[in-house]
Amino acid sequence: MVSDLFSTAMREALAAEVCRYRLVIFDWDGTLMDSAARIVACMQGAARELGWPVLDDGTIRNIIGLGLPEAIAELYPDVTRQQQDRLREAYGHQFRLADRVPMPFFPGVVAGIERLRRDGSCRLAVATGKSRRGLDRVFGHEACGTWFAASRTADLTRSKPHPQMLEELLAECDVPAAEAIMIGDTEYDMEMARAIGMDRIAVTYGVHDRRRLERSEPRLLADDFSTLVDWLFALSD
Repeated sequence: MVSDLFSTAMREALAAEVCRYRLVIFDWDGTLMDSAARIVACMQGAARELGWPVLDDGTIRNIIGLGLPEAIAELYPDVTRQQQDRLREAYGHQFRLADRVPMPFFPGVVAGIERLRRDGSCRLAVATGKSRRGLDRVFGHEACGTWFAASRTADLTRSKPHPQMLEELLAECDVPAAEAIMIGDTEYDMEMARAIGMDRIAVTYGVHDRRRLERSEPRLLADDFSTLVDWLFALSD
């Protein structure tokens, strides 16, 4: 009987939760999906395919979050536009081959997203350096596209850290920046939110380290996904 009463109380408490924000915007790679190792391997594979210098893991991890053209320009600044296009094609080929094996979400992501959706007081969106085709492919593989009210990709707007994709998401969802929050694992995520005065949460399990993320003054540094979801529902800091 006590156990039943406790379970009922817990369900009622969860049902009464209200998110701090009307719109919660997530980065994808390194924040929701554990994809950094695959991105690194595919970029290195693309370089080998073309006979280019193969860069180390840390150098490639640093550009995760940027749009692909911007990432390639950062990694190989001395190549021509035509050579950049060749690397983009090779990278896409490598990624499609590797994508036959699904990538995992980080621990707590599926349960946390379900909790936010069950709450109903906020909407969810994605702002990612992936391409539209790449994001749609993941949505199809994981049947998770219905989680999100809107999404923006780097090939259809400006790459991070420019805030255009956030501005477009705010306009589409009719939510002011003060009532939205950006969640990501890179300095690029944090800086595009800071540029328009939007609150931000940095997750420390992704590609940029804690010290680098701290410079962007996030509201929270979260070591796991469950922690950030708890904070979104907390009544006070």
